[in-house]
Amino acid sequence: MFKKNKYTIVRQAISNDLAAFIANYFSMQKQVYDTCKATRYFSPFENIIGNYENEEEQIPNTYSQYGNMAMETLMLKIQPVMEKATGLKLYPTYTYARIYKKGDVLKRHKDRFSCEISTTMNLGGDDWPLYLEPDSSKGGTKEGVGYVSENTKGVQVDLKPGDMMVYRGMELEHWRNKFKGKECIQVFLHYNNRKTPGTKENIFDKRPHLGLPSWFKR
Repeated sequence: MFKKNKYTIVRQAISNDLAAFIANYFSMQKQVYDTCKATRYFSPFENIIGNYENEEEQIPNTYSQYGNMAMETLMLKIQPVMEKATGLKLYPTYTYARIYKKGDVLKRHKDRFSCEISTTMNLGGDDWPLYLEPDSSKGGTKEGVGYVSENTKGVQVDLKPGDMMVYRGMELEHWRNKFKGKECIQVFLHYNNRKTPGTKENIFDKRPHLGLPSWFKR
């Protein structure tokens, strides 16, 4: 299915118990960040435990983290599942996790090279549909005024905790409409196809190894 459609759904890629464990861990990390920030107790490496995206980032004022160590461990665990679902041999690049809040919107977009083969996994919280344009010839492009989309209807994908959608992030436009729930915990696991030129040099998103912040990129 993935080879033809460029996306597929994997139900219960991890168990409900494991999804809940990771979700609770990440929620606790957010609580630690919030407490440290409120008491002004931070080292220069504060973004090692995440941060809140600023107005120029994708989801402003929402807690997130690039390269969380538990999420990157999960990425390695899921890699055989990804390879089976896609029929491809993959290199891991990076992870990105968020705790979405009420009112958040994930704007229509296509992804960068490190997100060539991606999955978004539901870890817990309230339901929030994901939309994907299955025709890679449609969707947006980067232009002088920013990202321009054709505003197509797309396909609705509903994920329960432990479920994931596998997709070609560079080719298929994807988005979420305004979130009406209270909280939704998601993680993106990103990979490259080993046969794509330039992927060997891009392993770990050009970091020395997994688990490091983005500013460790070569």
